[in-house]
Amino acid sequence: MTRKTIRIGTGAGFSGDRIEPALELAEKGNLDYLVFECLAERTIALAQQARRLDPARGYDLLLEARMRAVLPACRKQGIRIITNMGAANPRAAAQKTCEVARSLGISGLRVAAVTGDDVLTEIQAGDYRIDETGAPVLSLRDRLVSANAYLGAGPIVEALEQDAFVVITGRAADPALFLAPQIHAFGWAMDDWEHLGRGTLAGHLLECAGQITGGYFADPGYKHVPDLARLGFPIGEIDADGALIVSKVEGSGGLVSAATCKEQLLYEVHDPASYIQPDVIADFSKVSITELGPNRVRVTGASGRTATGRLKVSVGYIDSYIGEGCISYAGAGAEARGRLAVDIIGERLKLGGVQCREIRGDLIGVDSILGTEFSGGDGPPRDVRVRYAARTDTLEDAVRIGNEVESLYLNGPAGGGGVSKSAREIVGIVSTLVPAQVVHPKLEILES
Repeated sequence: MTRKTIRIGTGAGFSGDRIEPALELAEKGNLDYLVFECLAERTIALAQQARRLDPARGYDLLLEARMRAVLPACRKQGIRIITNMGAANPRAAAQKTCEVARSLGISGLRVAAVTGDDVLTEIQAGDYRIDETGAPVLSLRDRLVSANAYLGAGPIVEALEQDAFVVITGRAADPALFLAPQIHAFGWAMDDWEHLGRGTLAGHLLECAGQITGGYFADPGYKHVPDLARLGFPIGEIDADGALIVSKVEGSGGLVSAATCKEQLLYEVHDPASYIQPDVIADFSKVSITELGPNRVRVTGASGRTATGRLKVSVGYIDSYIGEGCISYAGAGAEARGRLAVDIIGERLKLGGVQCREIRGDLIGVDSILGTEFSGGDGPPRDVRVRYAARTDTLEDAVRIGNEVESLYLNGPAGGGGVSKSAREIVGIVSTLVPAQVVHPKLEILES
């Protein structure tokens, strides 16, 4: 028996998102599903690195805290959880979720781990091209860290049909996390392109959590968002035909309006008429957005057509290292002393033979964003912070960048202070496409 409507709440829009709005949704949102979308291209490559160092890790660092916060309310109210917090290790994330459930006295919790998105072996054995450059993926050779295909909704639907209460994936397309419960609840066929396109629209609008409720939207004097410190996350009420109403918990902070929905509609969409996903090519070009009342917006008009049969793969590789150092100057002549500091560091790196691929020396608050052509004011700044950063081929050279900044304490312009420095490995991300048939999703059900 299919449902007439379902309510989906978004508990997170990125890995480091707040936990309190998710709990608010679980307790007050009258939900059927709570979705945590926490994975990005770079975060899964970093998760793969973490897993290589420790096979028990590689999942989202906040998974345990999030599950501990929401599981009691979700279990009590029958709210099923879907998330990509499995990152590079969905099975370990599922095991940790079961541990958390047991510690909370929750037994019989069925937790599904969706794997199969890791296609590094396939990429290393195949003849694939980097989308951004056309070069062979294998040109990255031993610098390859990860290759994860964007899975569609299918494995998540299967998990829901097997009565999983929590479904944990690795790399899946963000809208697929929201499309799957619609397919499951409404009985849509996997070749019902029209409804899959509409469901993808709902997923795209909801996936970034607070972005559609006023986060990343406020601009004082132009776009007012009330009580932004208590931003509530979105609720999507979806009917069997795929029409969506976006709202939030009554009394929570933030704003749901036609404008917030329009901004999110266009977010990360190159062609609104061809939003390519694993399950469907969605068409948003005829979408209609209507305000029904305060913090209540209806969105309709999406459609879809046949999927491409290919899956995007996010390929992570060791690109370089970055060294960085910062130091502050204040008072009369602060800008001049800051610029002298930048010149000194550049000269010191040349004298020391430090090989740099790219160098930036900025005065934060003066020219670090807009550059010298568009920056400036009515008078000289009274305080500046120098940021000097460079990309290098070795960690040793990257460390030297920050060391040269620190040496300015006693070897540079007068009055420098507050030095910070760091050196780290940089994981680069490129993309390629693979035939869908070479990717083999797997499903495993664990129970607390």
